[in-house]
Amino acid sequence: MNKKPSYRNVHNRFKLNGNNYSFNDLFEVAYSFIKEGEPHEKTIGDFLMDWINPKEEIVLKTSGSTGTPKRMRYAKQALVNSALATGDHFGVKIGDRALHCLSADFIAGKMMLVRAMILGLELDIVPPNGNVLEGNTTVYDFAAMVPMQAVHAMNQINQVKTLLIGGAAPSTTLLHQLQSKKTNSFFTYGMTETLTHIASRSIKSKDAVYTVLSGVHITQDDRQCLIIKVPYLTDADVVTNDVVTLVSDVSFKLLGRVDHVINSGGIKIFPETVEQKIGSFIQSPFFITSIADEQLGQQVILVLEQKKETQNLLNLLKEKKILSPYELPKKVFCLDAFEYTQNGKLKREATTAKLVAHPY
Repeated sequence: MNKKPSYRNVHNRFKLNGNNYSFNDLFEVAYSFIKEGEPHEKTIGDFLMDWINPKEEIVLKTSGSTGTPKRMRYAKQALVNSALATGDHFGVKIGDRALHCLSADFIAGKMMLVRAMILGLELDIVPPNGNVLEGNTTVYDFAAMVPMQAVHAMNQINQVKTLLIGGAAPSTTLLHQLQSKKTNSFFTYGMTETLTHIASRSIKSKDAVYTVLSGVHITQDDRQCLIIKVPYLTDADVVTNDVVTLVSDVSFKLLGRVDHVINSGGIKIFPETVEQKIGSFIQSPFFITSIADEQLGQQVILVLEQKKETQNLLNLLKEKKILSPYELPKKVFCLDAFEYTQNGKLKREATTAKLVAHPY
């Protein structure tokens, strides 16, 4: 059985922006980024400094999209193991050209660096904002983006052979756009606690079933929420607030977060499920939430990120007959701007608290 590399075993095929670097070279790279680099390069430099220090553990922070950001310690070997699992799952090969376009402040951006160093990838770094492929004609074997980056880069997305999309819920429109492209795209499921993704689903599959990476074990608790066991990352179970339907012992369907569930007239409604159904009919950013109602307990509402509603969405959704009577929003609210985390995830509770506009 082959022994897994340690975090010090930087692959001899690893390249960063076209240059080969060994583990001993990383101090110079990190120092240069911190002292002279752009903001996104400084965060990469900070991570590399943490990576090469003699401590066996590294501190990671969560995004804060579902609560107060947390700081956690993980063994560097766990990040190496995660990188190896990703390589196996998606068929990433030594010498593949990869794009780094995510903030290294968070786990997804850090893990792209670890994958490149451990798997021997040729990694190009670009700023994580705007169209991350703009002015770039390079064909990449592998890349990871958040949904908004994929939207902005859609006209050039075929330059990426295998694309992972995570960090936020993808829209129905994005799904449809990607299905017409040559790019082999996957939506991923994971979090900081699992060192990015532990499951994925191809955008070309007809259902919305996520398949876990090799070595990942999944079960449910009494809330029907997903419990994740990844022995090569940590001994502890990761108990999530994500309600799922287990399709098999290695696959599941994601329904929504238990703390987002709306109880309207005794019927449980998952906002994320409703959002997926209506996403193709709404152009602006939006989300489904609820307000108190004397008769129903909670009333389903639609919140748009725009100054005012420009079409009668409620009538449109009624005509389409894609929602049950309980799922159908009773009112539409508009806000000039939603609340987002630093890495672009919607903060539902904070945004709902801002509701001041009159419903249309």
